[in-house]
Amino acid sequence: MSVTKLLAALLLAWGTASAAEATDLLEAYHAAQAQDPVFAAAVAQHQAGLEKLPQGRSLLLPDVSLNANSTFNEDSILYPNAPNNLPFPQGAFRFNSHGYGVTLVQPLFRQQNWVIYTESELQVAQADAQFKNAQNDLILRVAKAYFDVLIAQDTVELAEAQKAAISEQLEQAKRNFEVGTATITDTHEAQSRYDLVDAQEIAARSNLEIKKRELQQLTNEMPDQLQHLGKQFKLQGPQPADMQKWVDLAQQGNLQLTAAQISEQLAEKEVARNRGGHYPTVDLVANYSQTRANGGTFGVGNQNSYKSVGVQLNVPIFEGGRIQSQWREAEANRDRAKDELENTRRTTATQTRQAYLGVYNGMAQVKALQAALKSSESLLEASKLGQQVGVRTNLDVLNAQQQLYSTRRDLYQAEYTYLLSELQLKAAVGGLTENDLKAVNEALH
Repeated sequence: MSVTKLLAALLLAWGTASAAEATDLLEAYHAAQAQDPVFAAAVAQHQAGLEKLPQGRSLLLPDVSLNANSTFNEDSILYPNAPNNLPFPQGAFRFNSHGYGVTLVQPLFRQQNWVIYTESELQVAQADAQFKNAQNDLILRVAKAYFDVLIAQDTVELAEAQKAAISEQLEQAKRNFEVGTATITDTHEAQSRYDLVDAQEIAARSNLEIKKRELQQLTNEMPDQLQHLGKQFKLQGPQPADMQKWVDLAQQGNLQLTAAQISEQLAEKEVARNRGGHYPTVDLVANYSQTRANGGTFGVGNQNSYKSVGVQLNVPIFEGGRIQSQWREAEANRDRAKDELENTRRTTATQTRQAYLGVYNGMAQVKALQAALKSSESLLEASKLGQQVGVRTNLDVLNAQQQLYSTRRDLYQAEYTYLLSELQLKAAVGGLTENDLKAVNEALH
């Protein structure tokens, strides 16, 4: 059996045995949505961010408070120099008093409250952008972890196939040496390659375990076998086929850039809010209170009620320089936010170009490695045939085998890198969705 046929048989047997239990990319993503603690924290952060709007709105609405009290009183009154017929009672008086009051404050002019309300609208928009970015990040993390496991699985399978092929060469070298048609050197070369690939297989299995654990960290379940790329896999370039257009799209839709832009707007609002600390405030204030006592200084109870409605003006004069300091702090933070926004804008453009080139270069690399794989397969078959007729040595066959398996491993890696670059490019422009992951998943059988 040829090495190519042997490899195909091993992969087919593995795929048939694991098809019923293999996990596809979409299933891994759905598991991560429910189990990934990083994404769960993003969900909670988004929910917390949505509460900024009702908190900001509350500063524009009336503030109503209720207070109540119940008090035991003891009052002692004596008139030592007064005549005996003094008509005022004297002595110790014990009685209870209780009351309640309601106060309503409706802000009429509070510049800072209005700015905080407008800030809350921006904070909700920022929370939405950050949550969408967390969703994109989860897709990319799951895809990368999934592909890392795939390439680790492929490496193990290729090591097994290469080990079997070298074992065949080793046995052949031993037989040829026994019959005197080959030297002991051929046996030593084959044994050396066998030992080397045996060590590589051990390292590959260890790496596979590590990659599975990394995917388990996202899904909270240990993956067994994952779906590989099938015949549905096709190379498709990004549309539009213009890198600058993708950069322009990223400048408009990148979620990290959107969040940074909102941060810059919030910093500008903070300057206005702290500047408003110098402004007067005007409130509508209404009070109603009622007190009642079953005794008093003159031995009789009383009941009082009080009502008031008015406008209250408060003008800040001096607060120890606190307002001026907060104003300067807000201006410094605004400058920092502008610099961070510019850095995010440049980083976004760079990452978009890298992802775009990753797709195009990935396509070219996959095509080149596909051609190289065919050439390596032909080289191996020719080397084996040449060994049979005496024009190629055992070492030539071993080298051809090594080249074939290295090329196949590089091809797998290039295919996964290409698919990941596609997802990264869509994430760069803020357009990555679960449907994009479905399209990649369809290429897995």
